Amino acid sequence: MRILAVDPGEKRIGIAISDPTSTIATPLSVIEHITRRLDAASIANLAIQYEVSLIVIGKSLDEEGLPTPQSRRADRLAEAIRQQCDIPLVMWDESFSTQVARQARLEMGTIRRKRRGHLDELAATVILQSYLDLSVNK
Repeated sequence: MRILAVDPGEKRIGIAISDPTSTIATPLSVIEHITRRLDAASIANLAIQYEVSLIVIGKSLDEEGLPTPQSRRADRLAEAIRQQCDIPLVMWDESFSTQVARQARLEMGTIRRKRRGHLDELAATVILQSYLDLSVNK
């Protein structure tokens, strides 16, 4: 069962996908934000193209586990995706996924000049891998 993960951002949306056994997350692509409806259509098309069984959407929570403006934006994107396809959705805490992705880039030995780019697809990979590790592969 393949799973698609979404890291919603204001400018870009990171996308990651699992292997068929739902064990390993891999970066897939980055979608440039246009409108919620068009973004949702692009995500739904990727989900259908890769025959995924589940979409995991990163949702940022504050220190007390309460919704943030970004998490409300993620909820609206999730609703737009639901209107585009019938694939089940799960909201997943994405707190610190960008920091983990940044640290992973450092540990991989990426040179400073190449570290300046966006981390969206890596953050989506972090979100998906945490979901796979805690939910699927128990």
